[in-house]
Formats: sequence, C-alpha cells, structure tokens
Amino acid sequence: MAGQDAYLEMLAVARGTSREAFAELVEGHRRELQVHCYRMLGSALDAEDLVQETLLRAWKNRESFEGRASLRAWLYKIATNACLDELAKRPRRGLPQDLYPASDPNGPLGAPVPDPIWLEPYPDGLLGSLRNDPAARYDLRESVSLAFLAALQTLPPRQRAVLLMRDVLGLRATEVANLLDDSVSAVNSALYRARLKMIERYSGRGADSPLLDSGQRDLLERYVAAWEAADIDGLVELLREDASFPMPPLPTWVRGRAAIREFISHHILDGDARGRWKLVPTQANGQPTFAWYRRRENPPGFAAFAIQVVTLEGGAIATVTTFAFPQLFAAFGLPLELDEHGRMGVAAAGEATPLTS
Repeated sequence: MAGQDAYLEMLAVARGTSREAFAELVEGHRRELQVHCYRMLGSALDAEDLVQETLLRAWKNRESFEGRASLRAWLYKIATNACLDELAKRPRRGLPQDLYPASDPNGPLGAPVPDPIWLEPYPDGLLGSLRNDPAARYDLRESVSLAFLAALQTLPPRQRAVLLMRDVLGLRATEVANLLDDSVSAVNSALYRARLKMIERYSGRGADSPLLDSGQRDLLERYVAAWEAADIDGLVELLREDASFPMPPLPTWVRGRAAIREFISHHILDGDARGRWKLVPTQANGQPTFAWYRRRENPPGFAAFAIQVVTLEGGAIATVTTFAFPQLFAAFGLPLELDEHGRMGVAAAGEATPLTS
C-alpha cells in the first residue's frame, strides 16, 4: 500500500499545477537526460539546451503523463523526440578524421570550420553518479568515449536513438517501441542495422579504466613535461606509430609519428616555444584530458586555448584531439586565464558547472 501511495503522490505532483513541485520531481533526472542528449547530438552545449527544452515540454504536457510508464521513461521519450527534431535540422557531427582527408603537415592550417559540425568533449564532472544498467551492452565510460561517439554520429538519428536505448540504457525492445511509438519489429530491425554499422565503425576500444596504472601516469607526466618544455622528440616518442592528431574546429589533421612531428614543429612548437603552453589536467569522456593555456605577454599570463582529450592504447598515446573551443572551459570548472606563473586565481572553480552558466 505504501508503494501505491507513493506512486499516486508522484502522479499527482507530475500532473499538478505547482511548477516548483514539478521541477523538484524531475530535477533528479536532469543529469542523465543531459548525457543522453549529448550522445544523441554529439554536442555538450546543445545537450544542455535540449534538456531545458525537454523539461519545458514536460511541464507544458504534464497532463499527458498517465503513469503507465515511469516518470523517467516519460522524460526519456520527450528528450529523445526533442533530439530527433533537432537532428532533422542539423548536419551530423564528427571529428576531422571522420569528415576530411589527412592533411599535409607542412601545409597551411586552413580556415576553421564553424560549428555545428564538430563533436565536442563532455566533462566527466557532469556525469555525476549515473547508473549503468547491467543489461547494457556498453558500460558508462565506453558509451561517452570519443571513439564510440564518433561512430555513433554516423548512424541515422532513429537508429542512433534505438541503439542508445537498447545497448546503453539497457531498455527492452517493448519499452523502446513504446517510447518511440513504433512496433517491436521496427525497433529490432533498426537495432540490427545500427549494430552492423557500429561494428564497421567502432573497434570496441572505449575509454581506459578510470584508474590509471603507474605506467600510464608516468606517460602522462612525461607528456605534459614535453609540451611545456617544447621537447618535440620527447613528445613524439610517447606516440604510437599510427597516432593521429586532429584539432577541431580546424579541418586539419595528421596521422603517424613523422607527420605529427612535422605538424607540431611548424604550427605549435615553432620558434622559441619553451614555456609557451601550460597544461592543466582535467577529465572528459572518461579519458585523460588537459586544459591548454597559451602564454600571452600583455598582461603577463596564460589564456584559455583548448581542451585536449588523450586516448591511450597499449602503453602509448593513440590519439590527441585538441578542441580549440575556449567557451567550454567553464563547463570543466576552469578559468579562462592563469597568472604569469601558470597558477589559477581564486575565482577558478573546481567542480564542473552547467554549460550555460
């Protein structure tokens, strides 16, 4: 009886007229909805906007909540449909290596290609304590890794939604059919096609273990030291032979140790570059990540430049993805400036903050 009373109370609040009570009821689902929207859209900034749209739609249509499914499932339905509406108006997102051929490392950088074609990093601080259903095919960390997300963005939007709800959220086919107002056979067919495409595009190597071993920690310490000392030889020796180096929003990217050496020598660590860069460790997409700051002379200090996500494989660095989007720093709880010694001021935040704050 107590469970039934709690259910009736939830239904009454969800369909009631108090906006404050409704907001309190749905707030506990905000973070997981935002991650779902991020997986669907590939954009951390757009994901927050779509969660706001989801909660607004939920409030406006609260009388339609009949309690046949859980409140969580109802909110996922609204969020998924909001994302599908958005994807109908947008090009798919990806990384430079997904959208452009490899570049001449000695050639010009080319003009930045403006949003919205680029996949964006997602702060681990915004993942919180999200649950991962034991029935899911992909665990939480893998399902937000850049490799998984880049492959996911190649799926048609509806297949993307089905794969996420079945293989990431662990929902049953009947539940997904109800959420998408579709038949079970249509859902199973979409899932089959989505899985085939993912096999083609995704190797199954997701994010590394959240706990780095001593070798990985040493590798990353050497990586930071090499960048800050402008030690190109030391940096390149940490890379896999087939490593790649993309830098969105530039369409430019290079692959292989030799090409990366040339690219870095000509475009990033050219001239007297010692002390030009300051790297601050953070975490994104379940992977080691660094906030990049570039030295400036007037006033003395360092200015936000990029969020760099590092992919480790086999004891070496496989991919270095440098997202030159300073507007993302606030989401990582990071300041836009460091002092002349590379230190954060008192205003620097330690927790990830909402992307629109």
